[in-house]
Amino acid sequence: DRIGGLLMYGIPNMKLQKELVQRRVDILAEEGIVFVTNTEVGKDVSVEQLETDFDAVVLCIGATVPRDLPVEGRELNGVHFAMDFLKANTKSLLDSEHKDGQYINAQGKNVVVIGGGDTGTDCIGTSLRHQCSSAIQLEIMPRPPEKREENSNPWPQWPKRLLVDYGQKEAIEIQGQDPRQYLVMTKKIESDEQGNVKAVQTVDITWEQNDKGQMFPQEVAGSEKVLPADIVLIAMGFMGPEGGLVEQFGLEQDNRSNIAAEYDKFATSKEGVFAAGDGRRGQSLIVWAIDEGRRCAREVDSYLMGKSYLP
Repeated sequence: DRIGGLLMYGIPNMKLQKELVQRRVDILAEEGIVFVTNTEVGKDVSVEQLETDFDAVVLCIGATVPRDLPVEGRELNGVHFAMDFLKANTKSLLDSEHKDGQYINAQGKNVVVIGGGDTGTDCIGTSLRHQCSSAIQLEIMPRPPEKREENSNPWPQWPKRLLVDYGQKEAIEIQGQDPRQYLVMTKKIESDEQGNVKAVQTVDITWEQNDKGQMFPQEVAGSEKVLPADIVLIAMGFMGPEGGLVEQFGLEQDNRSNIAAEYDKFATSKEGVFAAGDGRRGQSLIVWAIDEGRRCAREVDSYLMGKSYLP
């Protein structure tokens, strides 16, 4: 119902003020861009109709399929994908300042976030703003070093070191400690008598190497723990774009299920259909989405006009 995708609904307001997103949308609308909301391609309007009405189609559909957690208790009330939690929170905040109650309220609850990335951090920050009772963030990878290790991680490699983002800083200030627990694997989600989440069973792990050189998590005997939980948020990354639309267009996909299209060309396997952003490259950053959108515009311009003056 609003334009902006993850900029509008996926990134919390404290990280990105929505009036800034809306300002850019308004500028685009004034320039003549027609935005059609509450419309699902393949349902409200067919792929065939789009291809008939337009000379080129660009798919910027994101990588919205979340990686799930296949453990006992996954189906319980109170277990949610992180983006469902974040989107509902932002929409309710924009619609009514949370007066409509149409969001997952963490107030007074024990929140366990499974996943140590940016989305998990946003879940921590949002839960703290709800005035949750506690917030814990589980990470299956080891704790990064305080400083770059020059021998194993030399320049110009990306520095692998411990970063403390806003969510962790706020948790340290409010709860007295970093919410992240490293080298932890979720084994089971416990239920109460009503089918609601009651606790999360975890075990510590170490990363070992098999005879093929592949790394695998090895459970540490006697390290089992039970964490009280009223809400469990799964923030384990994304698998790729939703398949329905890709299949309806009949597009080829790469080995990660993303739309197959070469960077800086963006043409898909189907004439006149282009792809850019996370749906093409996989889960990534805003700056890459902006870059690909601009470059893709140039390629579409060249496709339609025979040449382009766009950078």
